[in-house]
Amino acid sequence: MMTIIFYAAVFFLILWSAHKSMSKTKQALLKSWNSFKNMLPLFLAIVFIVGIILSFLTPETIALLLGGDSNWYSIVLAAIIGSCTIIPGFVTFPLAHTLLENGAGFFQITVFISTSVMVGVLTMPIEIQYFGKKAAYIRNMSAIFFSFLIACIMEALLK
Repeated sequence: MMTIIFYAAVFFLILWSAHKSMSKTKQALLKSWNSFKNMLPLFLAIVFIVGIILSFLTPETIALLLGGDSNWYSIVLAAIIGSCTIIPGFVTFPLAHTLLENGAGFFQITVFISTSVMVGVLTMPIEIQYFGKKAAYIRNMSAIFFSFLIACIMEALLK
């Protein structure tokens, strides 16, 4: 439902913009189309890589690697796997539930969810292209730090 609301809002804002200045609206739409065309090859490569990775990493395999023991090996592995996957939130949370049912630990799943949503190893080339190396590295390192911080807080709350 929210998607429909956002699309409707964008549609009406484009109409309003066209009403204000048709030439500026056309110029803005042309710029956004060109930006999309430039980004599309990288985006398709990322989708392809993610598809291959997720075909090998089934929920059972991840749960086996992310067992309930809170050892550093499984926690770091959860962070690496999460950082290398691009999973939308509506898929991440059911996946996390499945992983927990298959024996994965809360700490590992929290790190996995946080890194999969916030860290973008596979999107790094796009981030560097648009924001620069320094900003991309700072954002990703901050996201990793906060993923572990969130996991520590969740672990403390759930004990």
